[in-house]
Amino acid sequence: MKKSILFYLVLLFSFSVYAQREKKDVFAPEYVRNIMLKTVRWQFSNPYHGARDWTNAAFYAGAFAAWEVTGENEIYDKLMSIGQNLRWRPARRWYHADDIAVCQNYIDLYRTVGKREMIQPTIDTLALFISRPYPAKKKAVEVIKLWWCDALFMAPPVFVKLGITLNNPIYLEFSDIYFKEAYDLLYDNNEKLFFRDLNYVVRNDKRNLLEANGKPIYWSRGNGWVMGGLVRILQELPADYKMRSFYESLFKEMASRVIELQQKDGLWRASLLDPESYPGGEVSGSGFFCYALAWGINNGLLDEELYRPFVERTWKALNQCVSPEGRVGWVQPIGADPRKNFSEDSWEVYGTGAFLLAGSEIIRMK
Repeated sequence: MKKSILFYLVLLFSFSVYAQREKKDVFAPEYVRNIMLKTVRWQFSNPYHGARDWTNAAFYAGAFAAWEVTGENEIYDKLMSIGQNLRWRPARRWYHADDIAVCQNYIDLYRTVGKREMIQPTIDTLALFISRPYPAKKKAVEVIKLWWCDALFMAPPVFVKLGITLNNPIYLEFSDIYFKEAYDLLYDNNEKLFFRDLNYVVRNDKRNLLEANGKPIYWSRGNGWVMGGLVRILQELPADYKMRSFYESLFKEMASRVIELQQKDGLWRASLLDPESYPGGEVSGSGFFCYALAWGINNGLLDEELYRPFVERTWKALNQCVSPEGRVGWVQPIGADPRKNFSEDSWEVYGTGAFLLAGSEIIRMK
């Protein structure tokens, strides 16, 4: 008899806990703040890759955004410590967008302190980036600086942030040039999406790489990087900047297409046009889409009535991908195209960065 009573008490408690979990308001500011702190702390406690790596640059962007909305100085202190330990230097390759992505964090932190040493290596590196051609294996081949779509998150925000910080328009002008080159090379005006690089551009011949359903390959994370990069550019540019309308139009155009490709669970699949071949949502791409769409609503670029339901579905789904200890799962590992090699236990620092960036805009929504 006692065992039966104990069993039912345990069962009742389990249902109570489950009900409380189901009732939690994932949009309540206090909840958003707490989940951001939990995930950023977990990620700082579980470092991965080199501290200057592009993967961590995306995480630092999310961490800085988390500090801005939570005011938790432990985040700020940790980011400052990382920058000081790295002596504010980018990674090794001056010509590669991945290796300067970390400079976004240096510039953001510089704005809070104003010590020139924090951005001087960035200034020196961008001088090389501007003055020298991208190294090509064959001298006769000219390679544009941003030849893969992910690079639009890595490099243009660095140029724009530095240009605005130093009040030097030359950085903005070169950013426009590099962005437009990538746009002309990789953007599909019909699908309103970016190919990852030239390997995936449809040429209507036997060289085409296609999904199992015969459709072109449009990578969720790659397009998420682009939209995230657009946000970080538009955050900086003055309202009357000559190229702002181009970036705003592209942002709105991609947003209108992206919401058509969201799946019923609120997430996007690794491959945008062949979701059936990639069961299970992918968090890094979905996180960046959530960040971009929420930012668009918050800043009046996207119609709230139309876009808010998509954002809400995504944020609910993203929260279901966070483990009790704060690990953001369901993140596709490093790659260049859609893969099926991830699960709830798959995490990457950029996945946490995407989640934090999304949270930083969710907490600002009315």
